[in-house]
Amino acid sequence: MKQPYSMILRLALALMVGAAAVTGCAAQGVAGPSGGQVEAPQAAPPQAGSQPSADYLIGPGDTLQVFVWGQPDLSVTVPVRPDGRVTTPLVQDIEAVGKTPSQLARDIEKVLSEFVRTPQVNVIVQGFVGTFGSQIRVLGQVAKPGAIPYRDKMTLLDAVIEVGGLTKFASGNRARLVRSVDGKSQEQRVRLDDLVNKGRVDKNVALRPGDVIIVPEAVF
Repeated sequence: MKQPYSMILRLALALMVGAAAVTGCAAQGVAGPSGGQVEAPQAAPPQAGSQPSADYLIGPGDTLQVFVWGQPDLSVTVPVRPDGRVTTPLVQDIEAVGKTPSQLARDIEKVLSEFVRTPQVNVIVQGFVGTFGSQIRVLGQVAKPGAIPYRDKMTLLDAVIEVGGLTKFASGNRARLVRSVDGKSQEQRVRLDDLVNKGRVDKNVALRPGDVIIVPEAVF
């Protein structure tokens, strides 16, 4: 037997009112067992789009996002100074270089515990360079010479792409890779012209933290 139209309409309105009430509770909190309000969950701390590995060591020049749960006034984004330290609200000149983000977060929590009850801190590396020993340095005839952070399974081709490629004056097949092994410097020739311009992937080389790539100028 079909339901009268008016009854269906009343049922639909009741469902709409119920849905609105649930939405309001989610936004403003719901009643607790004693009749008080229970706060809605806080938003999760921001996540970095590109994050180094968990054992990454912070280096000078890195940019750190320090997130203190429930304390927006204490959450900041700061650079690591050349002296290896950072300063955040209530935390003055704390050593950052050589620590993992988790280690630095725990150290900041210890300082903040004098002012905030049970602080919870997340440290996210947004712009990372790394410590001196975890960098790859590319010198000579490349578009952007300088130091770049080492990444897991990084190769010679990755490094050349990172610095913008070779210049038109580069003698790529005379480039050298300098590596420290057991405290002694070792050098090998790498053929960047063959790798970059001719697609000879067999000339690609796995890199290690601390490697230096030197690209000389062509002799005319």
